[in-house]
Amino acid sequence: MVKFILRRIVMMIPQLFILSVLIFLLAKAMPGDALTGQLANNPKMDAQTLAEMREKLGLNDPLYVQYTRWIKNLLHGDLGLSYVHQQPVTDLLAGRMWNTVLLSLCILVLTYAIAVPLGVISGRWQDSWADKLIVGYSYVSFATPLFIFALIMLFLFGFKLGWFPTGGSVDIQLEEGTWDYYISKFNHLLLPSLSGALISTVGIIQYLRSEIIDTKVKDFVRTARAKGVPEAKIYSRHILRNSFLPIAAFLGYEITGLIGGSVFLESIFSYPGIGQLFLQSIMQRDYSVVTALVMISGLATLVGTLLSDIILSAVDPRIRIE
Repeated sequence: MVKFILRRIVMMIPQLFILSVLIFLLAKAMPGDALTGQLANNPKMDAQTLAEMREKLGLNDPLYVQYTRWIKNLLHGDLGLSYVHQQPVTDLLAGRMWNTVLLSLCILVLTYAIAVPLGVISGRWQDSWADKLIVGYSYVSFATPLFIFALIMLFLFGFKLGWFPTGGSVDIQLEEGTWDYYISKFNHLLLPSLSGALISTVGIIQYLRSEIIDTKVKDFVRTARAKGVPEAKIYSRHILRNSFLPIAAFLGYEITGLIGGSVFLESIFSYPGIGQLFLQSIMQRDYSVVTALVMISGLATLVGTLLSDIILSAVDPRIRIE
């Protein structure tokens, strides 16, 4: 297992290099440059001053020179300067990264807390009224876009009923570290987390239902029943253990997918995370922030893939990755 992890980490190095080249070239292919957004915010800036700033920042250098400089800074933890916010990208992300990670973890926990029991009920009692209700819920979730469902949740529970806050991550009037501060943090987090979780459950429910239905008719399950093994033990030790394998394998991908999908949730709920920052940076042409966030997302995807393989081998001892 250790050799496998080390080998996969080594393989990530050329993948990250190729990803960095693609991100850099795509950023340069976008219209304008790092100062375009600043020019839009300050129309009084004359062409000579703009040209001097471009020369000072090295934006007129050849692409390979700019790429080499960007990679060197990246390896030293320097993600560049946000020309819109006028502060280092590292400092800009520090306050927002934790919000996105917290939101993603809450969505992940709620997703599995909802999907696993529903998938087990649907698969074990196939074609029952409960199964039909769960399958119907899955179809509706699959057909409903995330941003539409989030808008409905925001309007109904935020504006109409007033049960949850409609924006932000915490009440700014509260002092950090107090009990009321954490209660406010939880209230602001709950509605976007539920919105993301209720839509994300469809894949897990369908996978788990299908696996249980296929596994419960296999020969080793029939043999266990013929030996008089209690039904509860058959499901816990044989059926569910084998049915959870694909769910465990997708856990790493679920984590990276949630980070990417938080763009819509954070924008709709005005939640100050990196997803909202990413969308704003594209609109404002703050390319330093855009390239840094895409690079971080690519790294998270590779780590999620590695995590999925590790979890899969840990869940099933029969799997040995050498």
